[in-house]
Amino acid sequence: MESISWTSERTRATFNMSEEAAENTKEMAFNQGFYNLFLALEVFVGVLVYVFASPAVGLALMLFGTGSMFAAALLLFITSPDKRSAAIKQGALPLFAVIALVATMTLIFPGLIRAQSSVGEVG
Repeated sequence: MESISWTSERTRATFNMSEEAAENTKEMAFNQGFYNLFLALEVFVGVLVYVFASPAVGLALMLFGTGSMFAAALLLFITSPDKRSAAIKQGALPLFAVIALVATMTLIFPGLIRAQSSVGEVG
């Protein structure tokens, strides 16, 4: 959205922003859009690593990517009251993903966390 349609009426309405403000922040938004794309790619790579190589590494990549997305939405929600609606839209899916990933780590793979934390322990 930020890289492709920042100055469109729909995007401006989503972020409660004037046409002038959108024009003034167009370059920043273009960069931000690609930043978000790279976070999404991190999550996608995490899924591939989870399925084809290492569940622990894949979960870590997915959790870090979605956690970063949620943290950015939370920061927007806290610091910009006029953009809370956009923050909720931005953060809802990452929040659900974080919850699902933590549930997966604790419920489905309870030994995974213990196994990873015991690596290097002298017994």
